[in-house]
Amino acid sequence: MSNKDIKRVTGLGGFFFKCDDPNATKDWYKNHLGIPVDQYGWTFWWKDKAGNDCSTQWSPFPAETKYFEPSQKQFMMNFRVDNLEALLEVLKEEGVTVVGEMESYEYGKFGWILDPEGNKIELWEPVDKAFL
Repeated sequence: MSNKDIKRVTGLGGFFFKCDDPNATKDWYKNHLGIPVDQYGWTFWWKDKAGNDCSTQWSPFPAETKYFEPSQKQFMMNFRVDNLEALLEVLKEEGVTVVGEMESYEYGKFGWILDPEGNKIELWEPVDKAFL
């Protein structure tokens, strides 16, 4: 498979941001914007073009979180991908900084990269049916 043939990002998997008080922030979004938050934030459910159930996660994190490291930014984006292992290999070949090792869970595989500005980006190959 050539670098041009590999499918890259297929959607927004999540938006994660640091804040001083995640619980107060979730309460504010619930009270003022009607977002039905849980302990993680809010999962937006939607259907892709083929009618498959998909999700996007919105989550406030504590300001002192280490999860975004090595980035020092206040946010981290999560993008949905189809074939994480292949994509990480292509990105390495293209000179993109890959952070850590890929991790697998019942709800999908995760990998991390840095963009040119030092923003950590989480790549997620989801198993959406794991959430249903």
